[in-house]
Amino acid sequence: MKSLDFIVDKTAKTVFVEREFTAELPLVWDAFTKQEILDQWWAPKPFTSKTKIMDFKVGGRRFYAMVSPEGQEHWSIQKYTSISPKTNFKMTSAFADKDENPQLPGSDWDLTFTEQNGTTKVGILIKNESLARMEKMFEMGFREGITVTLNSLEELLTA
Repeated sequence: MKSLDFIVDKTAKTVFVEREFTAELPLVWDAFTKQEILDQWWAPKPFTSKTKIMDFKVGGRRFYAMVSPEGQEHWSIQKYTSISPKTNFKMTSAFADKDENPQLPGSDWDLTFTEQNGTTKVGILIKNESLARMEKMFEMGFREGITVTLNSLEELLTA
């Protein structure tokens, strides 16, 4: 199992998650940027991910739901603000209703990808508008959820 680093900075209202994957960078990049791969892992089990709209370009968005085993949908919208192919992309992320109305405030995500000797490291910096928003993420089980989700990606990449 690859290491997962998790750093919380309440003063800066940021969470930094770093995870290594036993896979080459183009494969890991695709896993984060292509709908057909994202939907296979971007939800903590037993939830599944269902993308309704995916337009990976600056100004584009992903509108998706995490679906519970009972069929309950929890929608989110991600808007892509910056893309440097194979190295970095930035997005805003917010919960939303089924009609794509965001529940603000959301958070800003900055994802960085680096590869060394066939191992790809992904750094995810999440900046929150407020400490209350950040604390709500943790109340909803963010730490456990992202850990399980990134482990699912590792399983998918090594399968």
